[in-house]
Amino acid sequence: MLIDELKEQLKALEPTVETIKTFWSNAQLDEQYRTLTQKTEQEAFWQDPEQTTILKKLTNVKNIREQYHELIESYSEVTELVDLFKHDETELIKLQEEIKKLSRKLTAFKIELLLHEPQDNSACFMNINAGAGGTESQDWANMLLRMYTRYCEDSPLTAQIIDYQPGEEAGIKSATLYIKGKNAFGMLKSEHGIHRLVRISPFDASKRRHTSFAGVMVTPEVPDVEVSIDPKDLRIDTYRASGAGGQHVNKTDSAVRITHIPTGTVVQCQNERSQTQNKATAMKMLHAKLAQQAAERQEQELAAGIEKKKIEWGSQIRSYVLHPYKMVKDHRTDYESPQPDIVLDGGLNNFIEAFLIELSKKK
Repeated sequence: MLIDELKEQLKALEPTVETIKTFWSNAQLDEQYRTLTQKTEQEAFWQDPEQTTILKKLTNVKNIREQYHELIESYSEVTELVDLFKHDETELIKLQEEIKKLSRKLTAFKIELLLHEPQDNSACFMNINAGAGGTESQDWANMLLRMYTRYCEDSPLTAQIIDYQPGEEAGIKSATLYIKGKNAFGMLKSEHGIHRLVRISPFDASKRRHTSFAGVMVTPEVPDVEVSIDPKDLRIDTYRASGAGGQHVNKTDSAVRITHIPTGTVVQCQNERSQTQNKATAMKMLHAKLAQQAAERQEQELAAGIEKKKIEWGSQIRSYVLHPYKMVKDHRTDYESPQPDIVLDGGLNNFIEAFLIELSKKK
């Protein structure tokens, strides 16, 4: 019956509504709105040198606040109307279209709330590196590469492998993905850190349990103008490309490695067909990394003595246990999934959402 179908659709919207309400409570945007409004109502406000910034913030918060209250009220109203007209098929057909529209609006608003930082809409570079442990860790790094590739395939994002260093026996030593699309960095910044795998090793004849680690670094792409790089500070090396890449691979020294000598930052690219193209892509990566380092230094200066919100490289953020039980757990949010096969096949949305909600509590 249509009434049952509509109730199921409303029930399916409950997690999205709860996510929005949780974020709203954590971010205290109603309180921000009252504070900013009070500032604009003061007599001396028009002499305040910060008036333009304050008005811009107020307009932004006001718009979000209006959307929030409108959507939450709409959800409550349509829920009541479904009950009210449960015996009126004509009205229920009308409400069916309203629920579809409300669903699209709620989903779009949730993303707008959770991804509101300036860099969230940037494309990003994702570096995956095997930890100590040889073949075990290299195979685990390759599993992560597949996981993120599958995630992008099932989302509006596109991923391109721009560097690939195969393992000695299996897997990869490292790989770099260039990921673009709406909110690419915002969606994937949750993956920055150390990922731990516990399983029965397929490479161990005795079938013993092994623990492997791999590191993931996610860096937003930034405009070249944000960082000034002196060519004298660069060491540029070329080498033969390896792995997949077409007929040109292993025939010319087309791969490029760039070292920024003052910071020791190293980037490399071998995906493009020419050395010039690889150098251009590597320079983009270098700009992105140096810009992030500068931003982190500034954040440390401004937030000295305050707990950092950013997930630092080297922290163990998530465990994937395949034996003796099955569980994926994010140690920052305590979110768990008893279905690691789904997660490793790119099912990351719930983990990403839980991280963004947790991040909102620390704003």
